[in-house]
Amino acid sequence: MENKLDKTNRSVGADEGQAGGSAAAKNEDDFAKLYEESIEVPEEGQIIHGVVIKVLKEYVAVDINRKSEGMLPLSELPPEEVAALSPGKRIDIMVERYDPEQGFVLLSRSKVLKIRVWDDLQKTFDEGTAVPGTIVAKVKGGFTVDIGVKAFLPGSQVDIRPVRDNDAVVGLSGNFKLLKFSRKKANVVVSRRAAMEEERESHRKNILERIQEGDTVEARVKNITDYGVFMDLGGLDGLMHITDMSYGKVVHPSDICKVGDLLKVRVIRFDREKGRISLGLKQMKSDPWLDIDSRYAAGGRCRGRVTNITKYGAFIELEEGVEGLLHVSEMSWSKKLRDPSEILKPGDAADVVILRVEKEHKKISLGLKQLLANPWDELRAKHPENSLVEGTVKNITDFGVFVDVGSEIDGLVHVSDISWNQRVKHPSEMFKKGDRVQARVLKIDPDAQKFSLSIKHLTLDPWTGIEARFRKGDLVNGKATRVADFGVFVELADGIEGLVHISELSREKVDNPSSLFKMGDEVGAVVLSVDRANKKISLSVRSYQEEADKKSMESYMSRPSDSSENLTVLGEALRAKLKINHE
Repeated sequence: MENKLDKTNRSVGADEGQAGGSAAAKNEDDFAKLYEESIEVPEEGQIIHGVVIKVLKEYVAVDINRKSEGMLPLSELPPEEVAALSPGKRIDIMVERYDPEQGFVLLSRSKVLKIRVWDDLQKTFDEGTAVPGTIVAKVKGGFTVDIGVKAFLPGSQVDIRPVRDNDAVVGLSGNFKLLKFSRKKANVVVSRRAAMEEERESHRKNILERIQEGDTVEARVKNITDYGVFMDLGGLDGLMHITDMSYGKVVHPSDICKVGDLLKVRVIRFDREKGRISLGLKQMKSDPWLDIDSRYAAGGRCRGRVTNITKYGAFIELEEGVEGLLHVSEMSWSKKLRDPSEILKPGDAADVVILRVEKEHKKISLGLKQLLANPWDELRAKHPENSLVEGTVKNITDFGVFVDVGSEIDGLVHVSDISWNQRVKHPSEMFKKGDRVQARVLKIDPDAQKFSLSIKHLTLDPWTGIEARFRKGDLVNGKATRVADFGVFVELADGIEGLVHISELSREKVDNPSSLFKMGDEVGAVVLSVDRANKKISLSVRSYQEEADKKSMESYMSRPSDSSENLTVLGEALRAKLKINHE
């Protein structure tokens, strides 16, 4: 590149030739003056306007409106400016110095930018506005922030809330307020917290001015409690109560969301004076119970998820906000479940049948056993009432014997249905597990889940026709089978017992029936009453004695003898009878 100094030198040489060496007479000072005037170097540190001539490998040639061009190192330019360079583009630069060896003016772009950054920061500090920046490193007591220059961010000024993880802060970008500014000392202290608080207050005022009940807003989960979630609407907090999170049952708000989640919610209540906002997530959807009839009808089959187990049944979620109760009685046809957890547990998927829908009470009754064949129908068809069955003793309890007759349902022979005439204290007296027994079907009751059998009904009930066998006033004889405080039980026939009440044991007052009778004693009595329905016969020994005395008297009086003799004998008999009774 030919510079202005070369042109000047050639001009000077030509003149010397024509003048015959007259220029040689000029002294050295004149030549130096001419040199300085020829290059027209601008003042160092001066900011000037230039125009890009050409982009070279390491420099950018810039026309600075002087005889000498300026050279700007590419390293002085940000990458985005390098990419945008092209001949003719205007650019502001600072004069560094003239390089006589290279023959050009050395320029700087970074110093121009730095000066402008400080100018902008001064204006920002004076106006109290914020500047964008990025946290680039941790330092003692805080962080370094790049806002065009290096600034110090105290740890207490990072965020509105305390920062627990300092490493996570590095790399964050945002706006920063200038707390302290000294251009002379190149000292800048900034606050991200102040900028955030200012933004929050601005957003808060904006929200309070425009928000209305029924609006849909975006809010971020700020804090979770047992009763609900506090949400940040951007400068204003709102509360979403646990009951407004879902139409279904929510055990804890953390089951629905977590801190930091951004959710679309509905403003359901707004107190403008107090600045209180109530938010709802479930209100973003329609209440599923409004048109429940269109989706669930009695007899329909559906699939759900078990959400909770209680002693009386299982709650099954059919869809969000719709739960039904599967009562324990609707789980099995034949098993009496002590606890629903024997069949289901929380989280299980279950196919169920809709039994009943109560829209006004938001209740749905479900059934599980309805999906299975009813063993009671099969049992009734195979073993109708009064039919004979044969099976194996499966279990023995205090109240009876369970018999396996080859069906899913076991039959029960109650202890009272084992024998007509034998009083059984415990079934184990007569049976043991594995015994083969015959029985008659008494009753099949699916609702009560009872399959009742009887062994004693294999024979005729001895009480059948009892009124004809024992009439009121009949004299009967039997054996004392039991002696109680209130009277004596007397076996009159196989399976037939009568009771002589204590008041009917004697014409005299009796305090203890065992003083007159013991088990096995022969007892004569008169039938007072017969109650077939309750299988009771009332007897009287006292009446029997009176009847016997009466017949004895009649028999005695009918003997042919002298009347005076009869009277004498009768008197002696009476005195003897009275003596006996007295004793």
